[in-house]
Amino acid sequence: MTITYEWRGGFDNVDVNALHAEGFNHPTADIDWLTQVRRHSLGWVCARDDGDLVGFVNVAWDGGVHAFVLDTMVAGGRRRSGIGAGLVAEATRQARAAGCEWLHVDFDDDLRSFYFGACGFEPTPAGLIAL
Repeated sequence: MTITYEWRGGFDNVDVNALHAEGFNHPTADIDWLTQVRRHSLGWVCARDDGDLVGFVNVAWDGGVHAFVLDTMVAGGRRRSGIGAGLVAEATRQARAAGCEWLHVDFDDDLRSFYFGACGFEPTPAGLIAL
């Protein structure tokens, strides 16, 4: 298995919608991911194995020094193989290269070991309002 990571790589919305549905356990939606990330994101990372999309992460930002990891997703049969950490590592490199000083992430508690261990995030106090 040779995984390649591409910053702002091309992708098909159908593939990302399928990954998102699998990763977040919901029915497949018809979201125009390409328009969304082009309009609102610093960038995104596509992980591919022999041309097949096996992972994706969106990197939103505030237009300044803060970037945000959103929607980290890896194909079900490929999880726990380092692809997710590779996605976040490339997102980190690219956010740093863009002049960002902070990379933020929020996640469900069951992903603590992934984000704190495999990806190197540090715990911080934060706040959230459910809307």
